[in-house]
Amino acid sequence: MTSELQQAADWLGAGHKVALATVLATWGSAPRPAGSQIAVRDDGAFAGSVSGGCVEGAIIEAAQAAMQDGKSRRLEFGVTNQTAWEVGLACGGRIEILVEPVT
Repeated sequence: MTSELQQAADWLGAGHKVALATVLATWGSAPRPAGSQIAVRDDGAFAGSVSGGCVEGAIIEAAQAAMQDGKSRRLEFGVTNQTAWEVGLACGGRIEILVEPVT
């Protein structure tokens, strides 16, 4: 069991709502590989990482919404090569992430 899954299990056992986000696929440059996960607790605490930066914040918000309505979400984030070059990165990339409430 990964540390993110163990943390999610511990939080569930303590009575919290939990959502889990998993990187499904990556294209081009991506900070975390497919299979990376983040567990998010109902109060915003989290364990793990699926990307970093502003993507992580968006995933935490989506996870909190998933805990509220019980619905999974499939999200995609990306940066074009042109935009990447403009900010000094070697290349762009995309990630696809599944956010699902855990029961």
